[in-house]
Amino acid sequence: MRNKTRFFYLLIIIILFASIFYIYQTKQNGPYFYKSDAIPTPIPNTSQPKEEITNEITNDRNNVITNAVKEVSPAVVGINVIEIRKFQNPYSPFYNDPFFRQFFGNSGTYNQKVKELGSGYIVSSDGYIVTNDHVAGNASQITVTLTNGKNYSAKLVGTDHATDISLLKINGNNFPTVKLGNSENIIIGEWVVALGNPFGLFSLNNKPTVTVGVISSVGLNLQPISQRYYLNMIQTDAAINGGNSGGPLVNSLGEVIGMNTLIFTAGSQGNIGLGFAIPINKVKRIIKELKEKGKVNRNFDVGLGIQSIDEGIARAYNLASTKGVIITQVIRNSPADKSGLKVGDIIVQVQKYNINDEETLISVFQEFRAGDVINIIVLRNSKRISLKMKLEKI
Repeated sequence: MRNKTRFFYLLIIIILFASIFYIYQTKQNGPYFYKSDAIPTPIPNTSQPKEEITNEITNDRNNVITNAVKEVSPAVVGINVIEIRKFQNPYSPFYNDPFFRQFFGNSGTYNQKVKELGSGYIVSSDGYIVTNDHVAGNASQITVTLTNGKNYSAKLVGTDHATDISLLKINGNNFPTVKLGNSENIIIGEWVVALGNPFGLFSLNNKPTVTVGVISSVGLNLQPISQRYYLNMIQTDAAINGGNSGGPLVNSLGEVIGMNTLIFTAGSQGNIGLGFAIPINKVKRIIKELKEKGKVNRNFDVGLGIQSIDEGIARAYNLASTKGVIITQVIRNSPADKSGLKVGDIIVQVQKYNINDEETLISVFQEFRAGDVINIIVLRNSKRISLKMKLEKI
């Protein structure tokens, strides 16, 4: 009996201590079911005004990219052109036969109107607009649409086929303009925005389409296309598609650093992340010449005959690669002759441009004007020699 009494008192004491401990823990930490080391999620302050919460969300969404788009968009335009193109009649082989000429006429070609579209951007408040030559260079009619929905008939001030740059003009004043940057200060990996009129989508709401990416590479010398030469190009993975040609490539400061011009599709129908833009410093130089003279004069002749290097020439001259061109002719008293170039010299560099083949050298010479003095590096008897050439006006 005594043992039962002791057990009973001991049980009461244990329950009493457990109750005291539970009450203490509840006051300190809440109900003591399970204590976690995790930090509890803070309960929103419902007393914060709804307008203040909305402003915080808006400020978080606005960043350098959205600000750049807001700044540049008003000066981006959609361009629609009509070209008159000459086509070969499929029956042209029969035109030499008098019998068939009485049915089909005497011409082996015919003209047809073709509609094209592209993009552009306003560079001055009095209505000068920049775009690609392949967009507007051969147009018989050009219509420019602004973000306010107004359409303007544009005049082709001048175009440069070699660099693929055209300058247009619309009548009016106080147009919104872009800010032109410096393409020499581009950083590989920096954010960029491509704006334009892909597939004519500008016409749906009078606003440019925006895609975002980074600068992938700079200083790329691409192969010529239809006698258009693309040197020192900017590569970006911002999506560029048909109709984007002529639109601005913009950095995070809202400055235009290039003009969207080309894409590589690798056989696909759209963008695969390989887009190319003409550096804005080249654009600025060309549009200045077009505005002043209506064209770009490359009225000089270097007086050279050249040939790309093949494996046989490389072996004969003990060259490490086939990059460069070999001089096959030097015209007497020409700039080439006066500079000291000789037949058999291997041209490997002109100014800052490395020369890979004939097409590269021809492309490079499009960068210069009469009167320029250029530096040419050649291999002669396995030695590198630097020569100066003055490009004399024809």
